[in-house]
Amino acid sequence: MRESVQAVQAEVMMSFLVSEELSFRIPVELEYESCDPYAVRLTFHLPGDAPVTWAFGRELLIDGVGRPCGEGDVRVSPVEPDVLGEVLIRLQVGGDQALFRSSAAPLVAFLDRTDKVVPLGQEGALADFDAHLDEALNRILAEEQNAG
Repeated sequence: MRESVQAVQAEVMMSFLVSEELSFRIPVELEYESCDPYAVRLTFHLPGDAPVTWAFGRELLIDGVGRPCGEGDVRVSPVEPDVLGEVLIRLQVGGDQALFRSSAAPLVAFLDRTDKVVPLGQEGALADFDAHLDEALNRILAEEQNAG
């Protein structure tokens, strides 16, 4: 019998920093599900555009609240070192990047709630990746055999 999926959701207002002179506040939905225990999803509601969802490691967000973290597409860092005040989240696709600024408090509250669902370090006990991988591979192989 499978355990039911537990989810944590929150909405946080963040500043979308277009340039040094221009920024605007947007709602950002934060989501965490026990069926994908390593990831958090942030859905950005940019004016005039369809919502955009980014998924990245929960641990990156946890670490990034206190110190600069991340390489590549997602980077999270405190605005001021050693101060739990505001956090910058930088998302990059190719040469384009988007920069968001959030108060740390709602992020910490959200992350605390995710820790109650799946304690940090216990993700592996919940995520049966081998079984999911075998299941996915068997499905792919069956589809290839049926197609050919």
